[in-house]
Amino acid sequence: MAHFSFTDRIVRGEPIKIFNNGDMWRDFTYIDDIVEGILNVLPNPPVPNGHGDRYKVYNIGNNKPELIMDYFATLEKALGMVAKKEFLPMQPGDVYQTYADVDDLMRDFDFKPSTPIGVGLGKFVGWYREYYSLGSESTKS
Repeated sequence: MAHFSFTDRIVRGEPIKIFNNGDMWRDFTYIDDIVEGILNVLPNPPVPNGHGDRYKVYNIGNNKPELIMDYFATLEKALGMVAKKEFLPMQPGDVYQTYADVDDLMRDFDFKPSTPIGVGLGKFVGWYREYYSLGSESTKS
C-alpha cells in the first residue's frame, strides 16, 4: 500500500509527507513472503482449545525495520527518480518504530519472510512500470 502511494507520488512529481523529519523505522514485507507464510499456515490448523475453538494468530512480517530515509533512497534508486519530500514533525498517535514479531511463525513453521527491501521494491517498480506502460526508465525529477 505504501509502496504504491509513494511510487505514484514520485512518478507524478507530487511531494511525499515524511513525518518525524525522516527519523522513523518501518517493517516492510514483500507480498510473496506473505503468500508463502499463509501457504505454510493453512494446511496446519491449530489444535482445538478447551472450548473446541481452533484459532491462532500469526504475524507474517519481515521482522527487519528499515530507516524510512533508507527506504526512500532504495525506492528512488529503483525508479531512477528523486522524490520531492516534505519533512514534518511526528504525527500525534504515530509510533517511532514498527516491526513484526515472527517468533511463533518461526517456532511452528520454521518460516520467516526474508525478501530484502531492495529486491521487493525492485520487483514492485518493475510491475508498476509495466502496468502503467512507463517503460524501463523514468526521467529524473
